Amino acid sequence: MSAPTLKYQLKQLCARNRDGSHSTQANRLRILALCADELKALGFVQMNTHSLKGKHVAALVQHWQANDKSTATIKNRMAALRWWAEKINKPQVIAKDNGFYGIDRRQYVTNEDSSRTLNQDKLNIIQNEHIQLSLQLQAAFGLRREECMKFQPAYADQGDHLKLKPSWCKGGRERMIPIRTEAQRQLLQQCHALAGSGSMIPTHKTYAQQLRMYTYWTMQAKLDKNHGLRHRYAQERYAELTGWPCPKQGGPVSKQLTPEQKALDFKVRVQISNELGHEREQVTAVYLGR
Repeated sequence: MSAPTLKYQLKQLCARNRDGSHSTQANRLRILALCADELKALGFVQMNTHSLKGKHVAALVQHWQANDKSTATIKNRMAALRWWAEKINKPQVIAKDNGFYGIDRRQYVTNEDSSRTLNQDKLNIIQNEHIQLSLQLQAAFGLRREECMKFQPAYADQGDHLKLKPSWCKGGRERMIPIRTEAQRQLLQQCHALAGSGSMIPTHKTYAQQLRMYTYWTMQAKLDKNHGLRHRYAQERYAELTGWPCPKQGGPVSKQLTPEQKALDFKVRVQISNELGHEREQVTAVYLGR
């Protein structure tokens, strides 16, 4: 008889500890069941309720940030994880301050800059060429983590733009990203040479296995807040297309723009939203400020 799954064990833990209202209990159970599924997908396949460690928490937070989960959503999930840790007498595995994980204060729009560049010295620590190139794709084209690993250069490279398959993208939305610079072209040539007709996942590995390697190496190199690379891409595109920096980089806020500038600002934000794989112009405020 096989051992009970982590999801089943967490359901039993919740049944034995009925803290809070019925809605609170139901929400906690839903979040912990989701965490169990995501941990399995991230490669942590032989866990039980008592094996929760700091590396599991860090991997989950990084996964949520890479998938554009809001600060409010992540904080709610962290509360459920802390409850789990307390019930197994291991509260120390989760940092008391959410800031330790790069979880910002609960604000939808702020003009504080969350962007980051790809540090070459840290990148050199990673002893896996597929992951090195995946990170460079994130920085150069504003890709999400899943997209940069499932990326197939032979399919995506259309000469003057990238074409991303729906199956790589969040929400199954195909999108196009312009190829604008010689540095981008050189990076794509490296990807062609490494992957051939395949993807940025080695042929002998599954996505889940490569995701676990990505998590391991980025944590080793302290490159574990890579959603900021998408922020930097968006900010560079904004400056390139408008001619002035975005509010998060010290540029004018909306009320300081002329009517003509506001029209251009909106047009550019729509374009950047599309390049990032979002549907709404409003989302760009998270990357650019307002």
